[in-house]
Amino acid sequence: MSTAHSARARARIEVTAAIKDEARRRLASEGAAKLSLRAVARELGMVSSALYRYFPSRDDLLTALIIDAYDSVGEAAEAALAAAGDAGPVERWTAICAAVREWALAHPHEYALIYGSPVPGYVAPDTTVRAASRVALVLIGIVRDAHQGPGLTLPPLPADLEAEADRMVADFASDLPPAVAPALVAAWAQLFGLIGFEVFGQFHRVVEEREAFFRRAAGRLAGEVGLT
Repeated sequence: MSTAHSARARARIEVTAAIKDEARRRLASEGAAKLSLRAVARELGMVSSALYRYFPSRDDLLTALIIDAYDSVGEAAEAALAAAGDAGPVERWTAICAAVREWALAHPHEYALIYGSPVPGYVAPDTTVRAASRVALVLIGIVRDAHQGPGLTLPPLPADLEAEADRMVADFASDLPPAVAPALVAAWAQLFGLIGFEVFGQFHRVVEEREAFFRRAAGRLAGEVGLT
């Protein structure tokens, strides 16, 4: 690679990072629905046509921010798993849930972008799926380890969910018993419901000892998917 080419590549990386940083600032002040490429370009002292060479549309910029946010929270979950070492499955599950909560509290606007209200007119492309799956894959991995090792206490599976459970395990957890899949999805939804209530202020004057409350709730979710 030539020196000139390397310099251009570095410059592109730096400008891309500056665009995304300014876009995140605007998310914090105005919300995703009002994100504007022209406004971002104006704040950076760029003409709009120059910014379009990096992000052809607002949706392309939103997609980049969404992938970054999913990757960031995914990295937090994976780091928590690594730090938990040889702890038991419930302890590892709870540590990962706590890391996701801590990330959300530190990045409320990015959390809102990926787990809050949908942005009007925006449809996330398939390129977001890999990053969006990272936290779920860490949690599923803990359940898989328990199933292959000390075992799971299988949750009850109502007859009217049997076909749905079969479809779920075929889609994302083919090596787990079908009964676990609906419980995993329910735990996933409840986890982000708990975090969302705290991030968006719904626990105000309701829950004061929020970390202890959250850890107890996360432990309960571990039990509901069969971890002991």
